[in-house]
Amino acid sequence: MNSEDILKELRFKASRSSGAGGQHVNKVSSKIELTFNLEDSISLSKEQKLLLIKKLSAKITKENNIIIYCEQTRSQHRNKDIAIKKFLELLKTGLTQTKRRRATKPSRASIRKKSESKKRISVKKVLRKKPKFD
Repeated sequence: MNSEDILKELRFKASRSSGAGGQHVNKVSSKIELTFNLEDSISLSKEQKLLLIKKLSAKITKENNIIIYCEQTRSQHRNKDIAIKKFLELLKTGLTQTKRRRATKPSRASIRKKSESKKRISVKKVLRKKPKFD
């Protein structure tokens, strides 16, 4: 995966940002919408596309687009940089494969420690009870 090739495939759209800011917000389009189409991408292999579709299913539209919005700052350029960073981080986490967990047995020492601590706790609880006078 070459990030420069992927950056060429990104589409950006600017729109007016919501929230406080006075007249400036009403005049300037600082909100950025980053769109990336997984199906049309030539920089990702089929396996990578399938992995991303599987892992990022909640963030992908029906048309297999990844859409990221950014309106954190008042600057369109900074919002664009932030959106690109978010996108690259999303791709990075989506493409990393998790290691399979191997089932292991607990060691003899850990089993012994666990049983000893259980005995200590049970003795402590027995000592809390009221004594019986027969």
